[in-house]
Amino acid sequence: MKTRILVAAVGLPLLLVIVLLLPPVATTILVSAMCILAVHELLIGTGFCRHIRLFAWSSCMALAICLWSWLEQSRILGAAALLLYFCALFGEMLAAHTKLSFQAVCTAVFAGLAVPYLLGALIRLRVMENGKFFIIAAFVLTMLPDSGAYFVGRALGKHKLCPVISPHKTVEGALGGAAAGVIGMLLYGLILQLGFDFKVNYLLCAVYGILGAGASMLGDLGFSVIKRQARIKDYGNLLPGHGGILDRFDSTTVVAPLVELLLMILPFAVK
Repeated sequence: MKTRILVAAVGLPLLLVIVLLLPPVATTILVSAMCILAVHELLIGTGFCRHIRLFAWSSCMALAICLWSWLEQSRILGAAALLLYFCALFGEMLAAHTKLSFQAVCTAVFAGLAVPYLLGALIRLRVMENGKFFIIAAFVLTMLPDSGAYFVGRALGKHKLCPVISPHKTVEGALGGAAAGVIGMLLYGLILQLGFDFKVNYLLCAVYGILGAGASMLGDLGFSVIKRQARIKDYGNLLPGHGGILDRFDSTTVVAPLVELLLMILPFAVK
């Protein structure tokens, strides 16, 4: 527990410095590195696909998606990267058709396409107008519901939510996480209004809090299922006490694109 707290105490301020004080390219570099590590954890770490060239192609695709996100969804870059990636995958299948399974290729596609696109929402949030304020909303909706679910679950949890996938999660904890998400977004909205002159819709803040808490739990449980099927405890040991990138940012994979979508259709704060 001490190691976990120490890593968080060092890592969280560093993360905030990168996304708040440095230009968007710094967030792009950080998320790109996270995505390459996530590709490694999903393919090599789980043992689902230890084909080194598939890892290389999927890492290149992850970088392309991060660059695409930074360049505000360049159509030419997106089309070219997708075409080259799938041509490379088909080439690998042709070259090793007796050894390389279709399931392994599909795992590589999930690692190289889906995960970078989801985590890349952090970049797309950062490059929005006033993006440094909105990316914090994604972190609020990732961290506070998780903490709320943990503490309420420990204090009041009696009814198991999904005992096979995550035996420690409870219904009471899930409700506590939703409450923490709502309270966190209401407080963050108040900070934006009083400190930075945003016009805030507090009803939408509550909606963000509820949906964000659900998204946070979905990401957590979804990647827990993958770990169960791979028969591993953690995706890695990069972050002592936390595990790998996907152990720490599993919830973010769903929360960040949710916030991105909600901001496009129902912005909770405008300036």
